[in-house]
Amino acid sequence: MSATPDEEALPDENPAHEEPLGALTERLRAANRRATRWLPGSPVPSPAAELRALAAEVDAAPEDAQAWDRYGEGGAVAAVEAQIAELLGKPAAAMFPSGTMAQQSVLRVWSDRQGSRRVALPQLSHLLQHELDGPRLLHDFQYEHLSTGAQLPTREALTKLPGALAAVLLELPLRDAGYLLPSWDELSDFAALCRERAVPLHFDGARLWESASYLGHSLGEIAGLADSVYVSFYKGLGGLAGAAVAGSDDVIAEARQWRQRMGGALVTMQPYAVAALRGLRLEVPRMAEYHDYAVDLAGRLPHVGISVFPQPPHTNAFRILVAADADVVMGRLVRYVEEELTVLTGPWRPADVPGWSWAEFTVGAATFDWTIDDAAALLAKVLLND
Repeated sequence: MSATPDEEALPDENPAHEEPLGALTERLRAANRRATRWLPGSPVPSPAAELRALAAEVDAAPEDAQAWDRYGEGGAVAAVEAQIAELLGKPAAAMFPSGTMAQQSVLRVWSDRQGSRRVALPQLSHLLQHELDGPRLLHDFQYEHLSTGAQLPTREALTKLPGALAAVLLELPLRDAGYLLPSWDELSDFAALCRERAVPLHFDGARLWESASYLGHSLGEIAGLADSVYVSFYKGLGGLAGAAVAGSDDVIAEARQWRQRMGGALVTMQPYAVAALRGLRLEVPRMAEYHDYAVDLAGRLPHVGISVFPQPPHTNAFRILVAADADVVMGRLVRYVEEELTVLTGPWRPADVPGWSWAEFTVGAATFDWTIDDAAALLAKVLLND
């Protein structure tokens, strides 16, 4: 049953927006933790409810997946690795406790094999923006930018990088540019150039599940363009934590060694693996449905005064923008979430254009409690004081 937004508009004046943006962000996080409904993403259960649900998953799992893994060997971990390898069409896969560790491990394998520490990647790559310079400090990687700002890497950009490279990394989608994806032809041409130059191509596929619909090809066909692929279990799949890398048998065997060297061989990863199996079963089949809803919602939002980038969205996530300062929008949002216990968007940030601000919006299972019109009307009512 779809929800209908409250008919009474919020007051035009909201004292909350007089607070600093940082304080409003903290208030929003606190309010989101108390929420009972979610417009974006998926419902967030309590820890107790989530652990009970995972216990039920274990009871229903095949016998070999019910056993404890031991330092990442056997049990549900082996079951996850087998499914990932099959889905991505790769000979082998290894599970890691975090995507940060997973990608650093496989890039280290490539750099040792290539005899180079030069990694070509977008300036907005997660490795450069969110990992406290860890890849360089731990592995001495040297970075070559394939793109700057909200631009996608191109074949031409790679052509202009002379000399030996350890690897080329593409983030699919490029989240910090607005969840952007290349076309299938662009991606295929880029991969062909990597093969011509004998440079390993690695996909940062933290949101690869969400990308297949736009690219118009199966996960196996997409992964087939790359020499190694990383996927996440806790973003679109709603897992507790964890990730995997997939590739050839020998590359993954070496990545496992780096997993142990970097402290990732936990005595067990059973809870993370069970949650990943659940996500693979329930969420991957719905990704195209989520993308379709995102496209429809993005088409509706401009009619209620909210801009969208990219238009249409490349995945189930995109940016929404309004002509108001970030602290003003955050004040409106915080007050609504505190009073209605309903999550609407993530934090708002100043846009490049003065007087505008933006936030991310992700379509997930919870979003389907609203019709397209109701979702757009609710966002407009709160964010624009309509």
